Amino acid sequence: MTATDPVKLMKQEVGKAAALLVKSGSIVGLGTGSTTAYTIQYLGDRLKSGELKDIVGIPTSFQSEVLAKEYGVPLTTLDAVDHIDIAIDGADEVDPQKNLIKGGGAAHTREKVVDYLASQFIVVVDSGKLVDRLGSVFAVPVEVIPMAITPVTNAIKQLGGKPELRMGIKKAGPVITDQGNFVLDVRFDSIDDPVNLEKILNNIPGVLENGIFVNCADVVLVGEVIDGQPVVRQL
Repeated sequence: MTATDPVKLMKQEVGKAAALLVKSGSIVGLGTGSTTAYTIQYLGDRLKSGELKDIVGIPTSFQSEVLAKEYGVPLTTLDAVDHIDIAIDGADEVDPQKNLIKGGGAAHTREKVVDYLASQFIVVVDSGKLVDRLGSVFAVPVEVIPMAITPVTNAIKQLGGKPELRMGIKKAGPVITDQGNFVLDVRFDSIDDPVNLEKILNNIPGVLENGIFVNCADVVLVGEVIDGQPVVRQL
């Protein structure tokens, strides 16, 4: 992976474009994932150069916390603030209504708390994440407390979903979230009403949160590689 790799360059450009939307004095939700990692890096660069002052970040995962510390972005917690000015986060799918599926990194519960609190929520993606309808490529991640995994699996099957327990890579057994729970990746033949499905899934006892984000995204920054060059456009 060299710095001239167009996909990597494109992710850097999208991450940078989002970081440039952050103003001094802001409380910033720091999302999780490869593109948002560049946003955190550029926020650190802007702070170092003095172009940006007095920002604090609220991380959505252990990953974003570690990156913020590495790049010198000061952190705070939801206990210490009463609002979030701007949140920047990736997505696994984005539909034309700017509804999202998130949770490929199993951080969607914390992300949802932070992203919905933010006055402005900026989504950073590459064009491969754009879909005509949610669920066409990506399964819906559902975070479940461990004792409830069997009844939740059965309830989801009754809804017509095909749940699969997410297993660890380079780790024996299931993926464990930052909250100590399991993740079911659920495939649906089609998600005709994401607003309703989000509520129905969250109403199953034992479900903590799911990865459908509706009526939440304000701006979607889309990165593309055109003729070998990174281009960023707004949806």
